[in-house]
Amino acid sequence: MNNTPTDTNRDATAAERADHRNTLNTDTMQWLSALVAIIGLYVVASPFIFEATDQAIWNDTLVGTGIFLLAGYNFVRLSRDRLASVGVASLAVLLGLWLLVSPAVIDMGSSTLATGTAASGLATAVLSAYNAYANNKADAPDRVGARA
Repeated sequence: MNNTPTDTNRDATAAERADHRNTLNTDTMQWLSALVAIIGLYVVASPFIFEATDQAIWNDTLVGTGIFLLAGYNFVRLSRDRLASVGVASLAVLLGLWLLVSPAVIDMGSSTLATGTAASGLATAVLSAYNAYANNKADAPDRVGARA
């Protein structure tokens, strides 16, 4: 009696092999990038809405613009059925972490602005870290749904 396993799976079809790939739904990741870009716009606008010092205005305007541009770049990549750039998402994580700690480093002018900046930084860091992780692990984009 022979106990060796048979190689019946050797001739698996391409569709069966594709089921085992780590594909990425670019529509979902595109919405995630759009959310991070909107957070960046909020960071840009917030010092003009709440009481802010000159340092806070410069900090939030520059860092928020950077986050908006980085997330927007990944949004465009994903809209073209490409994977998001892991390096760009990682840079957005670093900017988000800076926003998280910046209220402790510079005078923001109001506690409302400081809280909003820190919360925006935390959200940016978490969402961008997930974006970087998911796109790093993905093999190829997988589009779900139809475009109008």
